[in-house]
Amino acid sequence: MRKDIKASCQKRLSRIEGQVRGLARMVEDDRYCIDIVTQISAVRAALRRVEEEVLRDHVAHCVEHAITSGNKADQRQKIVELMEVIGRSDR
Repeated sequence: MRKDIKASCQKRLSRIEGQVRGLARMVEDDRYCIDIVTQISAVRAALRRVEEEVLRDHVAHCVEHAITSGNKADQRQKIVELMEVIGRSDR
C-alpha cells in the first residue's frame, strides 16, 4: 500500500473508531433508537469509503503489476480475488 493511502486510511479508521465508541455511549445512555441507527449508517458509509480507497490502491498497484508482468496465473488470481471481494461487499 502506498504511504499516502496508508496514512489516509489510518486517519479515516481512527475517526471511525471514535464514531463506534460514540455509538457505544449512545446505547449506554439509552439514546433515541433512530439517532443510533443514523450513526450506524454513518459508520457504514465511512467504512465503505475506506474499502474503496484500499481497493483503488490495490487495482492501481497489485493488479496492474500482475497485468504488466505477463504472468497469466497471477493475472487470473488477482481477478478472482477482486471478484470475490466485490461479491462479498454486496452482502
